[in-house]
Amino acid sequence: MWLQVAVCLSCLLLGAQGQATFLRANDRSGRCQYSFTVASPAEDSCPTAGGGPEMEALRSRLTVLESLVSRLVSGDAGAAGAARAAPDAGLPEAYTRVMGEKSQLQQDKERLGRQVQVLQRRAEEQRLEVERLLAKPCQPPSAAQKDQRPASDPAWQLGNPRYQEVKAEVTEVPAPKQIQEGSQDSTGCGELVWVGEPVSHRKAESITGKYGVWMQDPEAVGPYGPQMLWRINTVGAEVRELYGYEDMDQLSRGFPTKVLLLPEPVESTGAAMYRGSLYYQRRRSRTLLRYDLATESIAARRDLPHAGFHGQFPYSWGGYTDIDLAVDEQGLWAIYSTNKAKGAIVVSQLDPGGLEVRRSWETNIRKNTVANAFMICGRLYTVASYASPNTTVNYAFDTATGESRSIAVPMRNSYRYNSMVDYNPVQRKLFSWDNFHMVSYAVRLGKPEAN
Repeated sequence: MWLQVAVCLSCLLLGAQGQATFLRANDRSGRCQYSFTVASPAEDSCPTAGGGPEMEALRSRLTVLESLVSRLVSGDAGAAGAARAAPDAGLPEAYTRVMGEKSQLQQDKERLGRQVQVLQRRAEEQRLEVERLLAKPCQPPSAAQKDQRPASDPAWQLGNPRYQEVKAEVTEVPAPKQIQEGSQDSTGCGELVWVGEPVSHRKAESITGKYGVWMQDPEAVGPYGPQMLWRINTVGAEVRELYGYEDMDQLSRGFPTKVLLLPEPVESTGAAMYRGSLYYQRRRSRTLLRYDLATESIAARRDLPHAGFHGQFPYSWGGYTDIDLAVDEQGLWAIYSTNKAKGAIVVSQLDPGGLEVRRSWETNIRKNTVANAFMICGRLYTVASYASPNTTVNYAFDTATGESRSIAVPMRNSYRYNSMVDYNPVQRKLFSWDNFHMVSYAVRLGKPEAN
């Protein structure tokens, strides 16, 4: 019995290496003899039919082994799946964030759309208001309306609707004693010796009025009178609107009596009004245009020879101020620069009719180092800064002698972005456009103080 168990165990142990054959038979003496044979590693075994119980045990062990392998494989696959799922775990969060940003952008788009609609509505209201004013010009108040004005109104008390303007002039700081003693007659010319305090007349209503130009014709002709004031807002790609006001009071109230649409767009703040025509530079070119107010058409055009344009030689504040037209007691002028002058200011006197250059002077004043320039009595003057609240008129060039010199006449920029300065020879004032505000300065001419 124990021998049989030993033999079976041996077969099971050897079954992992080869296949065993078990035999039982009687020997020659008639005794029962047990024997078994194990195949050599180099030989094939000779299994019995059906494999026997040994094969069944081997199959059982293989089944257990396959089960273990399957469990290991499934475990690795699960780990790999978890590894793959780990980076995918952040996808829902990223998707949520993207959708939130999309929602925010959609809200911003809707808000901007509402703002655009509001601006369009305001523009349409202004257009309708302009049409209404054009169809029905402002009429002077009747006697009954005048009687309804409060007695506390200072203009009513003095019987003068321009009282505020007169009061501002009266309260200006007087000139120093040495300047008063050297002053010439008020009808004659002289050098600039004093600039008064700025007086604000009107603030532009929209962003298009941050920069601009306002003018008064010193030699006005029909159909518009000498009190007529003109204004152009110059912020925009296609600047064409020219607004006209009967007088300073109407300008301060913001009620234009005439709106003209220019046939060609304006470049920057260098326009000027003279003898019934608007003189301006055509956008993105060195072409000068004379727009006749009576016929509402272009009366003359001519290129300014070799002049820089559209940002080649602007003033220090920029604004494509390459060509600046000016008017004084001696006529119409152009202030600009050329490649030959290498950025230095060139002054040319122009023929008001055909815009031909009569004579030119090249100065030693660098155009991009000064904020602005204007002409008085044939002399060029430059402003040092457009942003400093306390600046100076710092250079003067005399076309009669061809000489330039440094000066220091104090001047104030109340709103700290002065984009236009021009001289009105009739009123003896400087007109400027300072950060949405239309401002004027009284000036005094006289003999300069001896050095």
